[in-house]
Amino acid sequence: QKEDIEVTLLPAGHCPGSVMFLFEGENGIVLYTGDFRLAKGEAARMELLHSGTRVKDIQSVYLDTTFCDPKFYHIPSREECLNGILELVRSWTSLTRYHVVWLNCKAAYGYEYLFINLSEQLGIKVHVNKLDMFRNMPEILYHVTTDRHSQIHACRHPRDDDCFQRNRLPCGMTRQNGSPLHIISIKPSTMWFGERIK
Repeated sequence: QKEDIEVTLLPAGHCPGSVMFLFEGENGIVLYTGDFRLAKGEAARMELLHSGTRVKDIQSVYLDTTFCDPKFYHIPSREECLNGILELVRSWTSLTRYHVVWLNCKAAYGYEYLFINLSEQLGIKVHVNKLDMFRNMPEILYHVTTDRHSQIHACRHPRDDDCFQRNRLPCGMTRQNGSPLHIISIKPSTMWFGERIK
């Protein structure tokens, strides 16, 4: 038997291009999420998830997400996390221009929200190895740089942790104008909240 099914892609908010799939057919409506990160109220603003003034009658939701696990009882909102990081980075980088922050980002994508907000709020562009990966995301290009003299780094190296222990950044920076760098590392990772239940 053949059946026409309408498939709608909804933004998942996980990383650039991530989507949730809404399947609609004669036998009902199914939502497949994949990894997603939506702020409170964000789903309510998705017109394609609604029929008139009501949410569509979804029969099944398939949650395919890393954090659908009881140990991730509480994951702070993106805004809470951003505010904590902003406070820490602002206080550290304001000490001297030799106080720098390394964002130890394990994945290639998914940190754009953080980079943009740090750059906008602090007026410091985020150093990355190359700009190629952001060419199709023009909204972030203004907020990242290949200038190694930035106070905020998200540069990467195959042995990142090894570099950090030797008081140098993955891009190789160890000093500025003969002065040693004072580096703190921030690892933006949701996994942390599952490992520390309290």
